[in-house]
Amino acid sequence: MSEEHNNPDAVIAIFDAAVEANLDSSCRTGSIDTISAPGHLIATGDLHDNPAHFDRLVELAGLNPGADESRRKHLTLHELIHSDRLINGMDFSYRMLAKVAKLKAEFPEHVHTLIANHEMAQMLKSGIIKDGVKCIEVFQDALRFVFGEDAARVEKSIDRFIRSMPLALRCHCTKPSGGRFDVLCAHSLPSPGMMGRFDTDVLSRPLTEEDYQPRTGSAYAMVWGRGYDAELLEDLVERWGVNWFVLGHEHAEFGSDFVSPNAIILNSDHENGVYLPIDLGAVYGPEFALESVRPIGELV
Repeated sequence: MSEEHNNPDAVIAIFDAAVEANLDSSCRTGSIDTISAPGHLIATGDLHDNPAHFDRLVELAGLNPGADESRRKHLTLHELIHSDRLINGMDFSYRMLAKVAKLKAEFPEHVHTLIANHEMAQMLKSGIIKDGVKCIEVFQDALRFVFGEDAARVEKSIDRFIRSMPLALRCHCTKPSGGRFDVLCAHSLPSPGMMGRFDTDVLSRPLTEEDYQPRTGSAYAMVWGRGYDAELLEDLVERWGVNWFVLGHEHAEFGSDFVSPNAIILNSDHENGVYLPIDLGAVYGPEFALESVRPIGELV
């Protein structure tokens, strides 16, 4: 644990700088980030406090200290907290949030911190259990252990950072043959049962308190959805004017999966974790992109 991550004022300053970067960077439009070709993106799935994979992804994106500016790529990061690796029954994954927050503050136009269901649950203090562990409580236990009477201040800064996160990253790409081709990266999409109360305009406007409300809010629906089918995916493609999706949330045993007709699922947390490199100036369809998925541990 670095000294910086032990100091409450230092940690709060990191999160506050990241809030400003999330909300004020030029890539932020409405509730999402937007980028355009030319350029490259390293798209990822759930990370769940895997520090080795995080370091590797930062290296792949050319965002590590001393990296050549010409190698700099965009990077999505989401589902950062609530690790399986507890220490004395406590979850210290606030450190991963702090690392990502610092990276966002340093590279506000290249790092895209997409909000996910575990972050939202932590912010709302809504119960979430993973493998029998009460995730919110063990996360708070770690904050109290490290920061003592300052834990509440640190937790509030974490909540502000989570609330500032974009719902998605929209990529205005181009095809090699010409023409625009848009890809939307998000943690998840609403499930079919949520669509009746889901506001599809949520991407184009700032989020409100109502959007975060459990079971009724549109941001809540966006990060918790599962079981989407072809009809729903085709409907959202038409409504949002995108061509395909890069998502997480669902478990993919071998790191990636395809949901017909237009969604790729990525996992970046487990031993088969992957990432998807995307050349924004030469984008094809999702089936072709799925062939480009690479193991995070692969040497390149």
